[in-house]
Amino acid sequence: MRRRSGSRRRVARSVMPTHEERGRFLREWAKLTVREQALFLAAVEEMVADLRTHGSFRSSLRVKGVQGHPGVFEMTWAPDGRATFTYGTEVHPGEPHIIWRRIGGHEILAQP
Repeated sequence: MRRRSGSRRRVARSVMPTHEERGRFLREWAKLTVREQALFLAAVEEMVADLRTHGSFRSSLRVKGVQGHPGVFEMTWAPDGRATFTYGTEVHPGEPHIIWRRIGGHEILAQP
């Protein structure tokens, strides 16, 4: 894993307090359409708002653990749009640190 700070390829920089993206996530992100990227970023804004206000996620995001992969979670951002993530070590006390692993369709869940 590598931390990217200030990179133009940084995803959701303005809404996620601290986060990083794995290389595979960035490669998959680049393959999404502009519309798909916008849908994902809108879902991330909702996710961050939920984390900041009450710590649980609204049902429309369908955040849940990925079966067979402890510590890996999936978030739904479109009918066939999924992103997987894990929680990393907090950078700022009390704020979760998200590590984005994969993004794409339902098929990413086979190797999240």
